[in-house]
Amino acid sequence: MGAFPGTYVLVPARFAQVGRSAAIRARCGVSRFTGRVVFSTDGWATCALGHKHWGRAGAAGLFLHRDGAGGPEVLLQHRALWSHHGGTWGTPGGALHARELPHVGALREVREELGLTADDVVLGPRSVDDHGGWAYTTVLARPARPIEVRDLRLDGESDGAAWLPLAELHAVPLHPGLAASLDRLRPLIAAPKEAADTRE
Repeated sequence: MGAFPGTYVLVPARFAQVGRSAAIRARCGVSRFTGRVVFSTDGWATCALGHKHWGRAGAAGLFLHRDGAGGPEVLLQHRALWSHHGGTWGTPGGALHARELPHVGALREVREELGLTADDVVLGPRSVDDHGGWAYTTVLARPARPIEVRDLRLDGESDGAAWLPLAELHAVPLHPGLAASLDRLRPLIAAPKEAADTRE
């Protein structure tokens, strides 16, 4: 796996940080994060299970995967320390706007957080983690072109990004929502494009 200053590289038995968010911003031409526009659906929601979630209308994220030399690899962001579950690795994603379709929200979030557009990916199956009154939709996708970390345009919600081997995700601190969903997401990576949504 290639590396550049300010991202993460695979080292024996663990992933190590090489660089800081400032280095990433300098490399990628991203200015210092100064805030974000607050939409009406930004805010905390409490589901039927009593859990607290970000996004009053639910949330969605993009689970981008490719075939690597040692098996499937997934593109994850290292969440900025100031963010919810900061310091963990997760899918680019966030709160849905009012009446926004999950795949549209996932594409918007990956554009905002990584600089990828709808033309850069091919959407696949979706998995819905429904908590009752609040749901997170994971939209799987494959690259439509070669995508390398050095080409991404990170915003202030990420301290880094990397293609990580799916089989070695246990070696990094995962966002708890992603960690809880992995067993459901793994089979979908090999699923055909028209595969049905899965729900829990």
